[in-house]
Amino acid sequence: MIPIYRMPVIHIEITNACNITCSNCTRFVGHHDKVFFMELDFVEKAIDSLEGFPGFIGIMGGEPTAHPRFVEICKIVQQKIPRPKRQLWTNGFKWDKHRAVISETFDDHNITFNSHKDPEVGTHQPLLLAAEDILEDRELMWRLIGNCWIQWRWAASITPKGGFFCEVAAAQDMLFDGPGGYPLEKGWWNKNPNEFADQVKKHCTKCSAAIPMPGISSHADYDLISKTNEKRLKDVNSPRLAKGKFRVVDIKLTEEDIERAVKAGWTPWSHRPYKQNSPEHKWVETIVEGKSIPIPETKSSSCKSCG
Repeated sequence: MIPIYRMPVIHIEITNACNITCSNCTRFVGHHDKVFFMELDFVEKAIDSLEGFPGFIGIMGGEPTAHPRFVEICKIVQQKIPRPKRQLWTNGFKWDKHRAVISETFDDHNITFNSHKDPEVGTHQPLLLAAEDILEDRELMWRLIGNCWIQWRWAASITPKGGFFCEVAAAQDMLFDGPGGYPLEKGWWNKNPNEFADQVKKHCTKCSAAIPMPGISSHADYDLISKTNEKRLKDVNSPRLAKGKFRVVDIKLTEEDIERAVKAGWTPWSHRPYKQNSPEHKWVETIVEGKSIPIPETKSSSCKSCG
């Protein structure tokens, strides 16, 4: 694992509400019995706690534009975060309503826009297959967890319950009514792997992000879950579970299974073949004179960025 301070971005998860329910959502949308909307003073506290963090600071959900005070949050971001460090993840739910303030707050190339509407595009790594359920080889399990791609490629997170070394661990803590994260004192993120081992032990064995396996279409009408997580979801009254939007998977994977998945081209961080920054255009990954070059909306693109 890498230190939190070397991660590329830390998200501030301003809500877990979303207008859509994708299969195997990284925020477990549809499973939450209750949604949250982060208070404005807590948004300020979260930003203040990241003073000195060298990476980006992301505004994330759920769907962040679903927050009833999204405009006010953008104003706080404008005041407290240098523009080059601001990022936004959105499915465009209220894009037209908030287009002006989004443009005022975020540079185009720091917006990740994914409507999740293209039926031909989008796969998600299943995250509710508990590693402890599907890997009997514990040495293998911890080796995979120690090299999890989310740490290298995605983000740490802040929720109303504190700071977390991993965005999926943060969402899992919220879903399963966990003990919460680190207090948002300045520099909470300045931790090496030994210092956040407590969160790793609490969350990573319940997750399958680190385990190479085929992805599932984000448009499927079910989540894949393992037996212990089925029980946990029942304990928290998951609405998605109550609706039968799941399939229980009772499998045991070996190191040979893992190697086959890797050789088959396992790249869970790249769940669509392009990065889109607004409804109007996508951006190729190629950088010319320090700037990304916009191209027209098209179903083919050379960009391999995760969206």
